[in-house]
Amino acid sequence: MAEKTLLLKMEHIHKKFPGVYALNDAKLELMAGEVHALLGENGAGKSTLIKILGGIYEKNQGEIYIDGTLKEINSVEDARSQGISIIHQELVLVPFLSIAENIFLGREPKKKSGLINRSKMIADTKNALDDFGLNLNPNSMIADLNIAQQQMVEIVKAISFNAKIIVMDEPTSSLSDTEVEGLFKSVKKLTARGIGIIYISHRMSELGQIADRVTVMRDGQYVDTKVIKETNNDELIRLMVGRELTSYYTRDFNASNEIVMEVKDLCSEKSNHVNFELRKGEILGFAGLIGAGRSETMEAIFGLKKITSGKVILNGMEIQGLTTKEVMKKGIGLVPEDRRAEGIFPDMATKFNITLKALDEFIKGIHVDGTKEHEISSKYINELAVKVPTDQTPIRSLSGGNQQKAILGSWLATNPTVLILDEPTRGVDVGAKSEIYMIMNELAKKGVSIIMVSSDLPEVLNMSDRVAVMSNGSVTGILDHMEATQTNIMEKAVQY
Repeated sequence: MAEKTLLLKMEHIHKKFPGVYALNDAKLELMAGEVHALLGENGAGKSTLIKILGGIYEKNQGEIYIDGTLKEINSVEDARSQGISIIHQELVLVPFLSIAENIFLGREPKKKSGLINRSKMIADTKNALDDFGLNLNPNSMIADLNIAQQQMVEIVKAISFNAKIIVMDEPTSSLSDTEVEGLFKSVKKLTARGIGIIYISHRMSELGQIADRVTVMRDGQYVDTKVIKETNNDELIRLMVGRELTSYYTRDFNASNEIVMEVKDLCSEKSNHVNFELRKGEILGFAGLIGAGRSETMEAIFGLKKITSGKVILNGMEIQGLTTKEVMKKGIGLVPEDRRAEGIFPDMATKFNITLKALDEFIKGIHVDGTKEHEISSKYINELAVKVPTDQTPIRSLSGGNQQKAILGSWLATNPTVLILDEPTRGVDVGAKSEIYMIMNELAKKGVSIIMVSSDLPEVLNMSDRVAVMSNGSVTGILDHMEATQTNIMEKAVQY
């Protein structure tokens, strides 16, 4: 690191929101040509610090130096003029514009006549794509690209602003292993040009592959900076949570042999003759590569997708063909993969989101029993340790882990027999993951049957009584906990 020059220095950064001290003397340094990971639990202040760097928030106090010169960054335009670009976890591309139109949106090259010079825009886009070895047509619609391709378009867009500092927020959360490898190759091309990368990720296994150093934050404060080769996951977790997580995965393997649900020869849009059984008090993990049909199968069971043939039998009763509302009344719940888009009403209160599925408990005709509603929300906020100022707080202001626990609470309020969890800890920090695993374990001990769809193999291996592996829309094998290994799972995940 000694030969690299200091590109960015943020020090003594403070930021207050009403009733919240989001940053308290935070700091971060970035060298030219470095990948510097930024770690911390949700709510640790990472996003606030990055939004100050990107001009989205104004700091209350502190200094930001770019190439050794003190800079004031009070807007996104200020940040961009200093060569700072942020690639957010939720990509901000316009889906029904082309790649070229997205990259040059708002700054299209013009002819002397003032009209857009489309030929130059397309040629410049083609050159930029070729520079990263991307075989994409500049005229392709963003909506027609997969997530990995969209991610690369965001990187190309950042470079087109002559960025020298790029922030990547959870860039691999929706990518397959192959796509992650492609992203890492592109990151190495960027650092070879002297561009500094601030890399935010909850996937700690990635850091050794991509990061040079890592800074840990906790409760809005700087904790420590480590050279990645001189630390390990246990030390980083301890720094993040302020304590040892001795039981990161919590699981008692005590499922009964009683069959709660049977799926027989189920076919739907992306499900091809799926067969499996679910036992009482079991966590049945579903593993497979992206596109294997896991989420689509769960959506079919839940009534969100049409079942073209086959049966779903719950407690001896066929339920295929029922509406989602009817399936819910039968005792099945689904926590979706994309909680922000499908799991919550972000601008509504946490109480509203927790109690929404249990309206029958406190609404009789036109009468709303506000006391009962508050009792329900308070029960699950307390039982699941949801960190929230009051149950009137908009759920969007909660961290990802607390949003996920609130969604779990909303389903627990319906007393489900079967709970389907699709990527239950995606984008959730290690402390919240540990809490969610404990919740899942307690539910299973109480007899709730859980289907867990997950792309996190250690999660699948440590939390599942059995593992069903899918490939090309079919279940290619079901492995007992004792025989499930990464190798066995991957062998079945690539079967066709």
